[in-house]
Amino acid sequence: MKFVRFIMKHAALASVPKHIEHFSKFSPSPLSMKQFLDFGSINACEKTSFVFLRQELPVRLSNIMKEINLLPDRLLTTPSVQTVQSWYIQSLLEILEFLDKSPDDHKVLGEFVDTLVSIRNRHNDVVPTMAQGIIEYKEAFSHDTVTNLNIQYFLDRFYMSRISIRMLINQHTLIFDGTLNPIHPTTIGCIDPHCEVGDIVQDAFHSAKMLCEQYYLRSPDLILQEMCSKKNHPTSIVYVPSHLYHMLFELFKNAMRATIETHDDSNNLPPIKVLVSLGDEDMSIKVSDKGGGVPFRKMENLFSYMYSTAPAPQIGERTRPPLAGFGYGLPISRLYAKYFQGDLQLYSMEGHGTEAVIYLKALSTDSIERLPVYNKTALKNYKVSQEADDWCIPSKEPLDLSRYKVPK
Repeated sequence: MKFVRFIMKHAALASVPKHIEHFSKFSPSPLSMKQFLDFGSINACEKTSFVFLRQELPVRLSNIMKEINLLPDRLLTTPSVQTVQSWYIQSLLEILEFLDKSPDDHKVLGEFVDTLVSIRNRHNDVVPTMAQGIIEYKEAFSHDTVTNLNIQYFLDRFYMSRISIRMLINQHTLIFDGTLNPIHPTTIGCIDPHCEVGDIVQDAFHSAKMLCEQYYLRSPDLILQEMCSKKNHPTSIVYVPSHLYHMLFELFKNAMRATIETHDDSNNLPPIKVLVSLGDEDMSIKVSDKGGGVPFRKMENLFSYMYSTAPAPQIGERTRPPLAGFGYGLPISRLYAKYFQGDLQLYSMEGHGTEAVIYLKALSTDSIERLPVYNKTALKNYKVSQEADDWCIPSKEPLDLSRYKVPK
C-alpha cells in the first residue's frame, strides 16, 4: 500500500509542470469589494464559490509559480525558497483533486473547506521563509542592481498574489464553515461593511504602544482627528479591518521607535498625530511623527526587500526586537494598500519627522483587486539588463581641481 501511495505521489509531482503551464495561460479574475460583499451576503451559495475557487485558485497559484522559476538560480536553489516552492506545489495538487468532484455532494464541500484551511495554515510562514531565502542569498553571493530590481519586482507580485489567495480562502472558509463570528457578527467573511477607521486606528496604536512600552518603558501619545465631507456621517468604509490594522500597526511601530530614539534625552515625547479624512472618492489616513525623519537618499530603500535598518532576525528567534524585523513591514503594508487600488506613501523631512499617508478607495465599487498576471510584459521585467546611465554619477570623493591648473 505504501508503495502504491509512493507511485501516485510521484506521478502527481511529475504532472505539476503540465498543470502550471495550463492554468498560467488564464488571467486571474479580479473581484471588487462590492462583489465580495454581494456574494457573501445576498448570493451566498457554497456550490458557486466552490466551482469558482477550484478554477481560480489554480490560476492564481500557477501564474505566480511561473514567475518563481524566473528568479536567479542562486536564489531559487536556497533551502528556504525551495521550501516555499514545495508548499505551493503541494497546495496546487490538493486543489486540483477537486476539479472532477461534484459540487452537489455536501461531503465534498466540507472536504474543500478543510483543504483550504490546511493550505492557509501551510502558507502562514511564507513571508518569513521567503525573507530568510533572501538573507541566505545575500550572505552567500554578491548581487547587483539589476538582480535587486528583478527580486524587488518578483516579491511585490509574489506577496500581492499571496494576499489575494488568502483573501479568497478566508472569504470562503469564514462564510461557509457554519459558524458566526460573535465578536464581529456584521462582517461578511473578513470584510466589514461599516469599518470604523477611527476604531482601527485606536486598536493598532494601543497594540504598538504596549510593545513599545515593553521595550523602551515609555511611548508617545496619540492625537486623532477625523474629518468627513458628509456631515453627521462616521468615517467608515467597506474594508478588511485586518488589512488596515496591519498597515497602521506597522506605521505606528516605526513612528514610535523613531520618536523615542530621536528624543531619548527628553522627558516629554512629541505625540503621534493621525488625521482621517473621508471624501467622495478617497479615504486618506495621515500618520505624522517628529522622529527626526529620513535622509532623502534613503527614502527609496524603505520599500526595498533587499534593505533593512534593523538586524535580520532568524526564523523562530524568540529574542527578536519587538519594533524591528526583516524590514518587510513597509513594502508589504504598501501592497495591502494597493491590493484594493489604494496606496501608501511616505514624506519625510530629515531633522524633523515623517508623514505616512494611506490612500484607500471610499467606494466599494472602486475597490477592485490588483492582481499580477504572467505574460510577455512580466517576462520582459525579468530580462532587464544593466545599461549605462545617461546622467553623470557624482563621485564620492571631492574633485581634485589641482590637476586642471594652467601652467604659468
